[in-house]
Amino acid sequence: MFTPQGPTFRELAVQALSSVEHGYDLLAPKFDHTPFRTPDSVLAPVARVLRGLGPFDSGLDLCCGTGAGMDVLRQVCRERITGVDISAGMLAAGRARAEAGAGGGDRAGGPVPAHGEPGPTAAPPREEWVRADARALPFGPAFDLVVSFGAFGHFLPHERPGLFAQVHSVLRPGGRFVFPIAAPSPPGSLAYGALLAFDVAMRVRNALWRPPFVMYYRVFRLGDVRAELVRAGFEVELYALPELGHRPDGSPRCRLVAATRAS
Repeated sequence: MFTPQGPTFRELAVQALSSVEHGYDLLAPKFDHTPFRTPDSVLAPVARVLRGLGPFDSGLDLCCGTGAGMDVLRQVCRERITGVDISAGMLAAGRARAEAGAGGGDRAGGPVPAHGEPGPTAAPPREEWVRADARALPFGPAFDLVVSFGAFGHFLPHERPGLFAQVHSVLRPGGRFVFPIAAPSPPGSLAYGALLAFDVAMRVRNALWRPPFVMYYRVFRLGDVRAELVRAGFEVELYALPELGHRPDGSPRCRLVAATRAS
C-alpha cells in the first residue's frame, strides 16, 4: 500500500494517537506517498464532468490537504483558486508542491487533461492557501465552485448540516458544491469487511484515548447526504463516473454529487 518514501508503521501509529489536526501535520511530508491521497483515477473523471459544467471563475478546495483537489480546480477555474485546511502541515506541503511545479494531478507534474485532450493553455488562476476550520469558513459568497475529496469521514453526522450550511454561505447563487461518493460495498465482501474493521478500530481507539481522531467513512451515505444538502438550500444532481467501474447490477461504483446553490 505504501511506497518506500511513505510513513513507517511507527509514524502512522503516532499519527493515529494524535488529534486530526496534529496527526495530519505529522503525516504531511509523506502524505502524497500514501494511499490516502485521492488518486488520479478519481481526479480525472471529476475534472471531465466539471469541464462540461464550467468554466468557473473562482474555486475552493474544501479540506484540501496537499492539494489533490487544487489540481482539478486549476483545470476548470479561470481567475482564482483557494485551498482551505485545518492542518498547517498539509497546507505547507501543498504550497511547496505547487511552487515546485508539481501542481498537476499526476505526481510527475503537469495537469491531468481528459483522455485524448490537450492540457490547458490559458494563464493559470491565482492561488491561495488558507488555514481554517471547514465548520467556520472565513469567506463570504465568493466562489462559483467548491470541491472536496475524501474529507467527509472527518465530520460526525451531526456536524454535516452545519458544514453544508458553511459551503452554501461561501458560494455565489448558482454556484456548485461537487464531490465524488462511492457506492457502499456489498455485505460480505472483502472491502465491506475491511471498512467495518477500520470503523470498529477507530471507535475503540476513541473510546480509550484522547484527543479523538474522527474518521468514520461508513456513516457518509448518499441518501442521507442528499437529503441534508436539500435542507441546506441546494438542488442536487448526480453524475455517473463510468471510468471507475460498475457494480454487478450495472449501477456505477462512484457518482459525482453536484449540489447547486439555489439562491
